[in-house]
Amino acid sequence: MSQSVDVDELEKDWSELSDEFRSLEAANQSYQELHERLEEMQEKCTKQIQHQRYRMRQISKNLKTFMTKQRLTHTNKEKMTQLEKSIMKRKAQIHEIEQGLPQQNSRYLKIILGDVNVSILNRNDKIRYKDEYEKFKLILNVIGLLLSFLNIVYNYRALELVFLFLLVWYYCTLTIRESILKVNGSRIKGWWRLHHFISTVCAGVLLVWPQGEPWQLFRTQFMYFNVYISMVQYMQFRYQKGVLYRLKALGERHNMDITIEGFHSWMWRGLKFLFPFLFVGYLFQFYNAFTLYHLTNHPDATWQVCTPHYTLHPPPFLTDLSRLPQIPVLSILFLILFVGNSLTTLMVILQKQTERTENRYRLMSLIASKRQKNVRQPTNDDEVDGGKGDADSAKSK
Repeated sequence: MSQSVDVDELEKDWSELSDEFRSLEAANQSYQELHERLEEMQEKCTKQIQHQRYRMRQISKNLKTFMTKQRLTHTNKEKMTQLEKSIMKRKAQIHEIEQGLPQQNSRYLKIILGDVNVSILNRNDKIRYKDEYEKFKLILNVIGLLLSFLNIVYNYRALELVFLFLLVWYYCTLTIRESILKVNGSRIKGWWRLHHFISTVCAGVLLVWPQGEPWQLFRTQFMYFNVYISMVQYMQFRYQKGVLYRLKALGERHNMDITIEGFHSWMWRGLKFLFPFLFVGYLFQFYNAFTLYHLTNHPDATWQVCTPHYTLHPPPFLTDLSRLPQIPVLSILFLILFVGNSLTTLMVILQKQTERTENRYRLMSLIASKRQKNVRQPTNDDEVDGGKGDADSAKSK
């Protein structure tokens, strides 16, 4: 009897589970319909964005033509100025709308990942990915600092190769992560992305530089350079993390921003502290290029085909790199990094100074407009009293 009761209970449980499964099927059907609807709306928004941009380009073109061919009255100038401001505002609004829509992968991501959609549509997921990117840089920066210090203390080839291979892997991964950030709306400057591509090549050439006196002459200097750069990057990380957190809390920055595009006066306290360390690092890059240039005249400098000492056959890409004249190539790469970093940072400083001046004039204009609004306008009583308002204002003066 107990056995039949157990079977009845199992049948009852299965019946309840079947009802729940039908509910699951209904929920899944609704999900599929919403997903199809979502894709339709995404496509519709994308087409309307393209239409908006096309029409704005036409309006801007006609606006410029009208400005060059017509003599403008004061009223027309005001209308055209207002129209230009409206176009700029609309561009910013479209940019914000695009952040919630899937974007096309860059050519680099298509080569590395294929035609995989890497767009992050959820705001919290974007913030989480950006935080993971910052943590990744911080962790690898600390590991690189420790390995650089160990290579200064101990001169072991295996330890050198571990560190150099870490550099290659780090910069390769960084280029992929930054490309994903770019797809998701990050405004990272083009030079810093290019900087990491060049650094990948530089680390690859260093990895295949064979043992010899030229390498030993440059080795210690390079390790000290990495120790210094790691410390500067940590300071930059702390500054940037604090600024992004503060601006995000104020609701004034985009979640995926890496570089500081906007500007506030309180940012100068951190930037003034960072700039000297950054430029010392850039001068260190120039010193590396200068040292490598002089090493090209060394009798053992690598100018011919040189095969690194591997117990196994090296991979094809390492074989190709080993055919390069490592020392002059490295000298040129470090020089490019020095010039690019220095010019970009100087341009950023000039841009921030310009933004400070613009913000100051905007603030002065805002204060002046508020003062004008605060001047008491004539009321009905003033009009009845006749010149009483003028007499009161004269007394106040």
